[in-house]
Amino acid sequence: MAGLQRDDAVFAGLAEANKDEVKFEKQDHSVSLASTKEHDHEYEADGIHDGLEIPTTEELSTLRRVSDTIPWAAYMIAFVELAERFSFYGASVVFTNFIQQPLPVGSNTGAGGADGQSGALGKHQQTATGLTTFNQFWCYVVPLFGAYIADTRWGRFKTVCVSVGIAMVGHILLVISAIPPVIVNSNGALACFVIAIVIMGLGTGGFKANISPLVAEQYKRSKPFIQTTKAGERVVVDPAYTTSRIYMYFYFFTNIGALIGQITMAYSEKYVGFWLAYLLPTIVFALCPLVLAAGAKRYKRSPPHGSVFAKSLKLWTWCLKGTWSWNPVQWCRNVTADGFWDKAKPSHVVATNGTKPAWMTYDDQWVDEVRRGFKACAVFVFFPIYWLTYNQLNNNLTSQAATMATHGVPNDVLSNLDPFALIIFIPVCDLLVYPALRRAGIHFTPIKKITLGFFMGCAAMIWACVLQHYIYKTNPCGYQAATCTDADGNALTSPINVWAQTGAYVLIAFSEIFASITGLEYAFTKAPKNMRSLVMSVFLFMSALASALGEAFVSLSTDPLLVWNYGVMAVLAFIAGTLFWICFRHLDQQEDALNLISEGHLASPEKEGKAA
Repeated sequence: MAGLQRDDAVFAGLAEANKDEVKFEKQDHSVSLASTKEHDHEYEADGIHDGLEIPTTEELSTLRRVSDTIPWAAYMIAFVELAERFSFYGASVVFTNFIQQPLPVGSNTGAGGADGQSGALGKHQQTATGLTTFNQFWCYVVPLFGAYIADTRWGRFKTVCVSVGIAMVGHILLVISAIPPVIVNSNGALACFVIAIVIMGLGTGGFKANISPLVAEQYKRSKPFIQTTKAGERVVVDPAYTTSRIYMYFYFFTNIGALIGQITMAYSEKYVGFWLAYLLPTIVFALCPLVLAAGAKRYKRSPPHGSVFAKSLKLWTWCLKGTWSWNPVQWCRNVTADGFWDKAKPSHVVATNGTKPAWMTYDDQWVDEVRRGFKACAVFVFFPIYWLTYNQLNNNLTSQAATMATHGVPNDVLSNLDPFALIIFIPVCDLLVYPALRRAGIHFTPIKKITLGFFMGCAAMIWACVLQHYIYKTNPCGYQAATCTDADGNALTSPINVWAQTGAYVLIAFSEIFASITGLEYAFTKAPKNMRSLVMSVFLFMSALASALGEAFVSLSTDPLLVWNYGVMAVLAFIAGTLFWICFRHLDQQEDALNLISEGHLASPEKEGKAA
């Protein structure tokens, strides 16, 4: 089974999924288990897969795999994500101008008009980069707390609802920081702004850790099964295809929200003022609790499972016994040996010791699930370098656009090329790229996709680096391009058209298709069912680490060092991508076996207490 490749399962595309979505004929599966033996088939009866014909090993390797239908509840949750991302990206796209650029002369809204530069606080580029980097860090470190609350106390749905309420308070404070009576006092507006992003980050973090697992959990089947299409073809309906398709729609909805939010808020900021650029996202965000309430009875919810993380750590420390060595190479070999995790399986412990500790309230399958979750978390270790390159579009690339000839286009509207490219190229990859690779016999596995994502991020930084070099070369002030003005205080820019940034944004978008979407799927499919929020939060936490790393590079985010900034990012992404492939390429051969691990059982803390 380990040799079977599940490459096709990743990114079952929007269009191809519609083509492959099978309208199945009704079949009578009321077959006794005894009568199926002559066909070497089994029929599930677990309440979810009742009467479904399970494929044999040969059928798994020979029959065409297709996606199951997606439940409507998943689309409703995806719409909540759309509204939340509209509000988050719509507001944050103007953060750099709000912090960095000064309030236009005679303005009390910050609007720059057709030919002017919008601004408010006038705190310069380093402050803008520092605060926007902190915002990214905060929004992606809080998911660890949000995941803990969801897995141990409230469950995912309640945590999402509470997080939405907290984020709404932050949005309201953000609007207050930009209203005319407040914005003219830069210090007061800055204080209100910082409080707003801290509160918004609390809500966003709790939301992000749980919305991704919640949307995928609306589809309950976990095992492949056989069905016959109306054309008479026997196919394997693969849950991994279905999960990929769910995340494809999820990411598609995410970027629709981000695109519309960023474009409309960039023009609202430029022609009306920052108060409108913060008010409209707040209004759209108010749709989230309405949709959540409307579908509350339809959503499939997973109950909290208690302190599963503590139990998994105890399991891991049990496995570590006897592995210690002063030689780090030998220690690494010990903890990655084939039988490392078997030592914590209850069957092994009982066979070895005659009994097991009272805290071992799980079965052997749960150990396999935890092992798989640890493998996923190990894969995420290199992601901070990827997000470090991606985060350049949130601050430095926006600032770079302000030093070029914009011809009336708001400098912060260019970042919308990223979600725009994603909306275009996600279907292109599904309709053309991935099918062509499969026809050519190329197994484009998750590890290969993530590796390519790193290299695409590297290419984007090379593009930005070369462009920055020519900006310095053509700007009237040379290496002081960001602060170049004439005698009257009007900004002087490089004659290079701002749309020259397109290549960098498109390359970043491709890197997201290969690295970010695959990372979401990897976090969900490899996590134990009762640790999905936690493993997803670990994946998101990598972005927080990237923001922390970004703070170390803030000193490069100013003239005349910006060429070095982009060059360093490119080198780091290339090195990280290379090391990622060297370290994890062996997981490609284990992909199918990891996905087919049976769900384990872990006693809840209440049952554990009664047992004690």
